[in-house]
Amino acid sequence: MTANSSSRAVGVGRVLIAVYAILALAATGRSVFQIIDRFSEAPLAFSLSALSALVYILATVALIMRGDTWYRVAWATIGFEFVGVIVVGTLSVFVPSLLGLHGVDPFGRQSTVWSAYGLGYLLIPLALPVLGMIYLHRRRPSVVSVAPVQTAGS
Repeated sequence: MTANSSSRAVGVGRVLIAVYAILALAATGRSVFQIIDRFSEAPLAFSLSALSALVYILATVALIMRGDTWYRVAWATIGFEFVGVIVVGTLSVFVPSLLGLHGVDPFGRQSTVWSAYGLGYLLIPLALPVLGMIYLHRRRPSVVSVAPVQTAGS
């Protein structure tokens, strides 16, 4: 048996990949700026912002690539992203000081990609992993049965 590893970069998958790529660029740019310009203000929050950028980059690559391994990587990164948005979003809303933030301001100087569940990014960081997991579930690799090869004399 072998797995059918058709590309996920078709139809709705292209839109999903494009949104992930845009978010990867935005998160990377934001986190690099925050770390260079004001890291001492909220080192944990800005480090988590950089982590989110890496997650978005890896998720984008995993969605583009083919094969079972990349399918599992896509699931792992998108699942991690969902947990990250929920945990960081919840902490930033209810106990922002734990992240080194001075308050809840999704558009403020200290906000990160996952702060307030991604409100500064129109809640796309909250919706994207849900859509990604639904998409991956629907596009899971199918198993194709392969007949045994007949050899001469058998």
